[in-house]
Amino acid sequence: MRLGYARASTARQSLDPQLDSLAEAGVTRVFSEKISTRAARRPELEAAVRLAGQIRSSGVAVTLVVHEHKRLGRGIELATLAEELKASDVGLELLTGELKGSHDPSGIVFTVLAAMSGMEREYIRDRTLEGHESARKRGKTIGGAGVTDESMLSMALHLRDQEMSLRDIAKKLVITTGAKKGQHPSPATVMRMLREHDEQAATAVST
Repeated sequence: MRLGYARASTARQSLDPQLDSLAEAGVTRVFSEKISTRAARRPELEAAVRLAGQIRSSGVAVTLVVHEHKRLGRGIELATLAEELKASDVGLELLTGELKGSHDPSGIVFTVLAAMSGMEREYIRDRTLEGHESARKRGKTIGGAGVTDESMLSMALHLRDQEMSLRDIAKKLVITTGAKKGQHPSPATVMRMLREHDEQAATAVST
C-alpha cells in the first residue's frame, strides 16, 4: 500500500503541485496540511505514519510517498522520522529532490538518517543529565514528560540506554490503564513519549 503526504508552509501556498505529483505516482490516500516547518507537531504527518504502522503490522507492505524530503522536515526532524518509519518497517519514496527514489527501511538512507537521530539523542541526553544535576543542586525537581504512566517512561529510557530499537522497546512495555490496558504500545507511541521527555528536559537545561 502507498500512502501520500503533502505539506505547505503557509496558508497561501498551494498544495496542488504536490497533490498532482502524488496522484501521478499512483497514490490514492493522501494526508495533507498547511503548517510551518517550525511547528513542533504535524498532526497529518503523525496520522499518516500511525496508519502506515498499523497497516504494516497486519502484514501488508507500506510505503510513505512524498514529493520531496523537505516536505517532511530538515536535519534531525527528518532523521527522527526515518528512525520511526524504520522501527515500523515502513518504506519511504521521494518523488524528487536530492534523495529521490524508493528507500527500504533496511537501506543506507534510513541507516544514515537514523544515525543522525542517534547522535542528536545522545547530545540531548547529556544535556538532560546536566539539567537534572543542576536542578538537584538548586533544590528543584524536573517534572515528568507529560505521559500517563511514569513507570513506562522510566523503563523506556532504561531500554533506550541499552540501545534497543523502538520496536523492541515497545514489545517490553505494557499499557496499565485505559481501553488498551494489557497491550503493548506502538513504536510510534514510544517515540513520541521519549521525544516529549527529551524536549522537556532540554527546555529545563536552557532555563
